[in-house]
Amino acid sequence: MYQADEKRYEEMKYNRCGASGLLLPAVSLGLWHNFGSNGNFDNMLDMCHTAFDHGITHFDLANNYGPVYGAAEENFGRILKKDLGRYRDELVISTKAGYDMWPGPYGNWGSKKYLVASLDQSLKRMGLDYVDIFYHHRPDPNTPLEETVRALDGIVKSGKALYVGISNYNKEQTIAAAELFKELGTPFIINQRKYSMFVRDIEKDGLKDYAAAHGIGIITFSPLAQGLLTDRYLHGIPEDSRVRTDGRFLKEAAIVEETLKKVRALNDLASQRGQTLAQMALSWILKDGDITSVLIGASKPSQILDNIGIVHATSFSNEERRKIEEILV
Repeated sequence: MYQADEKRYEEMKYNRCGASGLLLPAVSLGLWHNFGSNGNFDNMLDMCHTAFDHGITHFDLANNYGPVYGAAEENFGRILKKDLGRYRDELVISTKAGYDMWPGPYGNWGSKKYLVASLDQSLKRMGLDYVDIFYHHRPDPNTPLEETVRALDGIVKSGKALYVGISNYNKEQTIAAAELFKELGTPFIINQRKYSMFVRDIEKDGLKDYAAAHGIGIITFSPLAQGLLTDRYLHGIPEDSRVRTDGRFLKEAAIVEETLKKVRALNDLASQRGQTLAQMALSWILKDGDITSVLIGASKPSQILDNIGIVHATSFSNEERRKIEEILV
């Protein structure tokens, strides 16, 4: 029977999520990839054990993570039932709704009907009474924001979620939602956005600074730019890379020589810091203390161990920061 490592909290750093009482690990595990119906369950189990044994208490899901839709939640539910559920009070489990989930007009976007039904389905798949954080996964251009916000508020009041979050909302959308949540007294604590050395929209639209100034946490996904900020592409595109096998998220056309030159220069700088490129890319995200947690994906336990090592190596000298900015121009 699985027994969690007694020293699991000794190496991880925990950051306060906005102005709330919730602490999140600096590194969280996302189940976007490799936890679907096409994955190996024993490997999923090993990854979750490895993560928790090293202080990763936060596991992030969404209703349609798969393939197939719902499969990641179902597999995580199996993991909870098998052994990790014994530690439920030590876990932060989040899920989301907002993208296409089931056919017809009620299985997408941000209506109250969709959000409430989706969470009920998610809880059933995972075998849970509640999640710690429930997110609206993306802004809905047609449903009134007040309806979406009131639905999330009602979900918290029903006891099915402890906190609410939003995902993929820009600064203006975040401000509008935050004002409504404040009026209702909803525990809105976090925005989940894409962020990496190559994708810096939260800096450009001002969300990063706004969130830090107004007590809203930020958790970031795709920190390695779908694998581009690793050693996988230093010498071109491997035949077994995600670009070749699944071009939905990283297009081959995006991997031009100019980009690869930047990757190689960043890799050289990472080596000088005693890190891999992936480790430096994760450290860079956490460097200013304005990001609550960085979501990592993994296909095997060793990748989780490699990534965890960055939590106490997030400082950069002024010279290193200057060199990085010069490379990224």
